[in-house]
Amino acid sequence: MRPTRAWSPYLLVAPAILIFAFVVLVPVVANTALSFASWSGTDTLRFVGFDNFLRAFRDDIYLRAYGNTFGYIALTLVLEVLVGLLLAGLVTMSNRRTAFYRVAFFVPVTLPMIAIAVLWGFVYSDDIGLINSGLRAVGLDGLARVWLGDPATALIAVSVVSGWIYAGFYMAIFYAALQRIPQNLVEAARLDGASQLRIFFSVKVPMIRPMIEVAVLLCVTGGFQSFDLFYVMTNGGPDHATEIITTYLVQVVFVYRDLGYGAALSTIMTIVVVALGLFLVKMRAKDGSERIEY
Repeated sequence: MRPTRAWSPYLLVAPAILIFAFVVLVPVVANTALSFASWSGTDTLRFVGFDNFLRAFRDDIYLRAYGNTFGYIALTLVLEVLVGLLLAGLVTMSNRRTAFYRVAFFVPVTLPMIAIAVLWGFVYSDDIGLINSGLRAVGLDGLARVWLGDPATALIAVSVVSGWIYAGFYMAIFYAALQRIPQNLVEAARLDGASQLRIFFSVKVPMIRPMIEVAVLLCVTGGFQSFDLFYVMTNGGPDHATEIITTYLVQVVFVYRDLGYGAALSTIMTIVVVALGLFLVKMRAKDGSERIEY
């Protein structure tokens, strides 16, 4: 029997729904169920109730990992989103070689993350690193330090690398948004005597506010997904100064082989990320930003 027209939309979306259920929903449900158990992967699965969740709130390293993660997100909001916005403004205000600058700023996004982490590891090296060598060359030996080995600078050092990578990504987003601003508004401001900087901050930035809010949402949620850069450059050290949630999860699951506790930690992280995402979306809707057109 041929399917009726009423069933056609459901049949078209059914493959996507099945793939989503298999790739996302089933692992989430299985992980949530495992978070209420104690299991090393080889022994007998044992139900422990909420013990794993209570243990998480008593775990000093896990709580510190949350602090480091939020600190990293705060730094990347400046080093990625704000710097990307400023770069987009510079590119739009430049009359020459805009294509070159756009490509140059975007190139780090296309490079393999592991290669970038290794490269910047040499840049931060104490003996042969570019930063310390430059400081010693100009007589500032007192400022030279083991950047990735000092708890006071390790998180900032990794965040700088993240900013170097993704600032070009957000620049591309903001540049595309800036190109959609009606030129008559810009010309009107210019005729009123506004400078380039005044036009950018008073006319262009408010017009692309919805895109800025989307970039903030991407940056915040993406901060919880960071792993490879931290794993290669510091692996959570020194003294857990760069321990973020994902690196600690890997240690719990693959080093300590505590799969039930790791599942509970990832469940908590999922709840936190979803709550933050909903909060940011609600704040955007409350401001009425979605009604701004440009």
